[in-house]
Amino acid sequence: MELPPWASSFLAAVFFLTAATTLLLWRPHRPRYRLPPGPRQWPIIGNLHLMGALPHRSIRNLSARYGPLMQLRFGSFPVVVGSSPETARLLLQTHDAALAGRPRTAAGRHTAYDHSDMLWSPYGVHWRHLRRVCLSELFSVARLASYEHIRQDEVRALLRGLHAAATSCPGGGAVVVVREHLFMATLGIISRMVLGRKYVQEDSHSAAGMTPEQFTRTMDEFFFLNGALNVGDFVPWLQLDRLDLQGYVSRMKRVGATLDSFMERVLDEHAERRQLDGEGFAASDMVDVLLELADGDQLERDSVKALTLDLIAGGTNTVAVTLEWAISELVRNPKILALATEELDRVVGHGRLVTERDILDLPYMKAIVKETMRMHPVGPLLAPHEALEDVSIKGYDIPAGTRVLVNVWAIAHDDTLWDVPDEFQPERFLGGSKIDVMGQDFELLPFGAGRRMCPGYNLGLKVVHLCLANLLHNFAWRLPKGMATEELSMDELFGLTTSRKIPLEVYIEPRISTHLYAC
Repeated sequence: MELPPWASSFLAAVFFLTAATTLLLWRPHRPRYRLPPGPRQWPIIGNLHLMGALPHRSIRNLSARYGPLMQLRFGSFPVVVGSSPETARLLLQTHDAALAGRPRTAAGRHTAYDHSDMLWSPYGVHWRHLRRVCLSELFSVARLASYEHIRQDEVRALLRGLHAAATSCPGGGAVVVVREHLFMATLGIISRMVLGRKYVQEDSHSAAGMTPEQFTRTMDEFFFLNGALNVGDFVPWLQLDRLDLQGYVSRMKRVGATLDSFMERVLDEHAERRQLDGEGFAASDMVDVLLELADGDQLERDSVKALTLDLIAGGTNTVAVTLEWAISELVRNPKILALATEELDRVVGHGRLVTERDILDLPYMKAIVKETMRMHPVGPLLAPHEALEDVSIKGYDIPAGTRVLVNVWAIAHDDTLWDVPDEFQPERFLGGSKIDVMGQDFELLPFGAGRRMCPGYNLGLKVVHLCLANLLHNFAWRLPKGMATEELSMDELFGLTTSRKIPLEVYIEPRISTHLYAC
């Protein structure tokens, strides 16, 4: 069996130094619990050797053999995986409170202010307070509505940039790398909503910003490291930083320091503006809201920085990744693209841009977004939960301390649930289908479900719908000349989010009145 890329240095060192001794001393324990079925475990590493470059696919293949509730072991830690709607419901809803913990990881320690953010924070008073802040202060209906003009402005900027790229070549069209445009557009939206302005600029000498290239590299590293299988998280005696065999911990520290320096400058600038405005100060962005809560001793400064980074990272990468997958599927399926364009022409016409109010009248567009999230959930394995107490599910025991994974990718590609699941068919969400992405339909869980469900899902959907509808309305999209649909790589790159391994290059051509691109 070919080992995954992360394993080579680890296995070489571990087996050379300790395997012989450990094998002599190791004895299997008689189980105290009735555990779910699963593959045989190796000493020291458990089942880590079975995780390939795409763990969600490796785990799906194992679940096909051992069942929808499966027991693994990653190093010293037991892991239970749910891979069906029924087990997902039991894990995320029925036993939600008992399984709402989070394991402590090196990524949470070094890139999330020692687990101070929403993602990695342990379940408890601090996490519940952060969630209340998100739901009542940051993602309320009124707050999101107040930022609608920002979302529309940044979509216009995206369209202007793509139009300039398309018309810079003879013939009125050009091949573009869409990821760069999508990332900057989503970053612009989130930056203005969260930080009050764009801090990522071409001018590398900006007092409080980074260049797009610097920020993109930092975010790519952040998402990779937060999703990587760091063996020190699973083998306790390797958790010392000096035994950083994969080099991940040192990279986490560098990313954490870079982002902390960025956040300190952002918070200092906001504090200075608040001081200058005095009693006339009014919160104009989400950082202002968080700093007001910090003034009232409701949040620590590190929690403000950690939560702000959650908003920036989650609001940029996840949306851009979803949009790139959607466009990838559409250029592979010209008939579906034509149907989406026809709907836009009929509902919106050629005399204006698409607005958020149009989305309700674009059912086919909404079905395309659902189908993209089904085929390409950005988090194919939901962030790991941890059992806070012993739980019994379907006759099997999940002991306290067990890490719990839900393979939403496997559920979304189960041929007993979906007709031809590996084909892109938005029509499956039309004709009376009531399946949605809000965490109540366990066949489709791109945002998770239960207490740990992503609190920003409503904002994410708004941005995805608005961006995709305008991109399809304003441009004709097709593969570069001479490329057949079967030649377009759809390979994945696993991390905290799973993106395209090869950035999408596609030919675009303006399709509406020129003056609309200058709005």
